[in-house]
Amino acid sequence: MPILQPIVNIAELLSRKGMTDVIVSPGSRSAPLTLAVVRHPGLQVRVVPDERSAGFIALGLAQQQQRPVGVICTSGSAVYNLAPAVAEAYFQEIPLLLLTADRPREWVHQQDGQTMFQAGIFGQHVKRSYELPADYDHPDSRWFIERSLNEAYNLTVSGARGPVHINIPLREPFYPKPDERFRYEPVRIIDTLPTEPSLKTEDWHRIQAVWEGTGKKLIAVGQMPDDPVLIGWLRKLSDEFQVPVVGEIVSNLARNGQFITFADTFLAVPDEAFKRSLQPDLLITLGLSFLTRNLKTFLRQFPASQHWHIAPVADRVTDPFRTLTTQIPMEPAAFFSKLFSDLDYQRFLQGDEEDDTDGFLERWQQADRKAGRVIRKSLAGDTLTDFRATAMVLDALPAGSELHLSNSMPVRYATLCGLDERQAVAVRANRGVSGIDGCLSTAVGAALGTDRLVTLFIGDVAFFYDRNGLWNNYLPANLRMVLFNNHGGHIFRMIDGPGQQPELEAFFEVAQPLTAERTAADAGIGYRVCTTLAEVKAALPDFFDPSATVQLLEIKTDKYLNQEEFAAYKAAVRSM
Repeated sequence: MPILQPIVNIAELLSRKGMTDVIVSPGSRSAPLTLAVVRHPGLQVRVVPDERSAGFIALGLAQQQQRPVGVICTSGSAVYNLAPAVAEAYFQEIPLLLLTADRPREWVHQQDGQTMFQAGIFGQHVKRSYELPADYDHPDSRWFIERSLNEAYNLTVSGARGPVHINIPLREPFYPKPDERFRYEPVRIIDTLPTEPSLKTEDWHRIQAVWEGTGKKLIAVGQMPDDPVLIGWLRKLSDEFQVPVVGEIVSNLARNGQFITFADTFLAVPDEAFKRSLQPDLLITLGLSFLTRNLKTFLRQFPASQHWHIAPVADRVTDPFRTLTTQIPMEPAAFFSKLFSDLDYQRFLQGDEEDDTDGFLERWQQADRKAGRVIRKSLAGDTLTDFRATAMVLDALPAGSELHLSNSMPVRYATLCGLDERQAVAVRANRGVSGIDGCLSTAVGAALGTDRLVTLFIGDVAFFYDRNGLWNNYLPANLRMVLFNNHGGHIFRMIDGPGQQPELEAFFEVAQPLTAERTAADAGIGYRVCTTLAEVKAALPDFFDPSATVQLLEIKTDKYLNQEEFAAYKAAVRSM
């Protein structure tokens, strides 16, 4: 039996647990892990040389597949390069299993290369950290390795999902001899059965009493994966019981005449009396973080007297609006299904029909319609700007496709514009930590995990920061990238504070002259550049057609025109 047989067996255990995909960054210390997964018939292994990009590609795959993806890298600083993706996965609740090779602990501080403190390196940004033994002679070591791998895998998908780290010290030799048989031994699988959180009957009675005892109700949806079942229940609840449901593009709430999707626009008005008329008595929140500052400010400035937060796991008090009164540990779709059924039955028994007696839902919807008109008017014209180009490309997205939004201005412009529900476009964005690093790589990973078309909206700073996401041999032909290139950190020109400082261009915006033409050529992908709105419109049909490779559409805009248009939009909002 090879000296590293317990390490070889890791691949067999992961495959039997349900893992299908592993991202590997090459290295010598990690060779036993790499050979174990590459030679296993049940695992698809992709090699990504840049560890930071590798982590985010794995994140995109795990987002798409909703199951753990493995990440393997060598020892030393390579491990630290996974950190941005690990932090994003932790706060976005995405399951990753990080397998990092290491030197045995006794070699730390012995002037040996690629050696540092790796155990627990990700701190609180993983659900748990493990370190395997470096020697396997005693049967207890193999029992511990097998037990730890089972526990770690189970932990990635139990409760609030997230990344788990296993540090693996390895001694030489790393490679099997030519005549050495490479085989996988039987492994023991330890499953943890999932539970369905539910409430006691008396707790449902309490919820119903609070519902009936409060007047104005508001449901606010944070970042969530696309969930048609949940959307269906929210729509029924809103329609039947006259409850506004407000969300953002990253909530996967699209325009349908019922939901509130332009809140960031109409909540920017300075009219305090108007905003007070929208104040709820009962606020129900679900999902992860909210993007729009105006919505968050409104919910803090005009607090609800009762606030429920619905999430499958209630191990932390999530209270961003400082109003939380009740955490309800249930899957949102199950909760709203049960709530609707109970309320509908109670209404049947009482012979009541719910009506919007004080016009609360209508006030929200009227404000939403008005905000939509303001946005459409602001986008009128044929001058090319980021805002207009965003709206044009959003309207052209193929039905049933997916949209990934880079952080900074792309996700904000897209939130202002929104999507039509009839497009059935699923939306994702890295809003766990909300950094610009890894947005391109995440979209690559997502496209690798689906046959559907995946479109990425990305700004120039985020694109050039993460262009190593294109440095691999697996670029998926179903990926479309729309690069909004205004040659700098455009967001600093738009937000209050840096935009008024004399140091804006040199120390915040950091103007750059780059284009993506050479990057596209190096990656061997399709490339087209547009400098007018008419050119964008003409390019989109071919851009979204099936092709043999990734397609990149670079839209060049003028930062001063962008600033002028956005200022005009904000002035129009103030006069609503």
